Amino acid sequence: MQTKESQGIVLYNKDFREDDMLVKIFTETSGKKMFFVKRARKSTLASVIQPLTQANFLLKLSDSGLSYIDDYKEVETYKSINEDIFKLAYASYIMALADAAISDNEPDPHLFQFLQKTLTLMNEGLDYDVLTNIFEIQLLDRFGVQLNFDDCLFCHRKAQAFDFSYRYSGVICPEHFSKDERRAHVDPNVIYLINRFQNIQFDDLKTISIKTDMKVKLRLFIDSIYDEYVGIHLKSKRFIDDLAKWGDIMR
Repeated sequence: MQTKESQGIVLYNKDFREDDMLVKIFTETSGKKMFFVKRARKSTLASVIQPLTQANFLLKLSDSGLSYIDDYKEVETYKSINEDIFKLAYASYIMALADAAISDNEPDPHLFQFLQKTLTLMNEGLDYDVLTNIFEIQLLDRFGVQLNFDDCLFCHRKAQAFDFSYRYSGVICPEHFSKDERRAHVDPNVIYLINRFQNIQFDDLKTISIKTDMKVKLRLFIDSIYDEYVGIHLKSKRFIDDLAKWGDIMR
């Protein structure tokens, strides 16, 4: 086994046998790996192997089997997220999405840092709806999906009242709407925002302000993109959809 120190975010855990636990951690240097924790609930690791916990771990890594956690320091528990059922639901979804986007044991420090930054901003109070939208859009290429939201697929003009074509996997301008009679008929402002989301850098993001009706349109369009091109159906996403129906009662 190789001993390595790395930042890591706990994605989930599950019981294994009677007292033991398997813990999936997304590490910055070695990708996602499964760790075995013996007598987990009585272990000194009990507090740090909970989902949505970040720490600097000292790890014993195996290339072919289960890995082990030797020690940890510098723990971050995202207190604000864990105290809010809405933030927690969205944070759980983006972690599950990151888990689905790459294979285990595949190093992806950029994705790790992107997930880490998204959770930090969410914890600091930035709009979790929009942060999730940005995360979803920028994660599309990890699923092998590359869509053009920037210029018309036929004439390459920019800054038009675009619509989206599933047939051509990109946007078309009004002069070429006739090319696809089944175009999406999506609000051009949604296309504009999606194009911004593709390239936005979180270091430049200080505030987010998008009206509720536009958030609804964004959610519906991004859902349709994932249904059409990605085809994954996560339990955490279904919970978010249900939360939209009865969440007002909680508020």
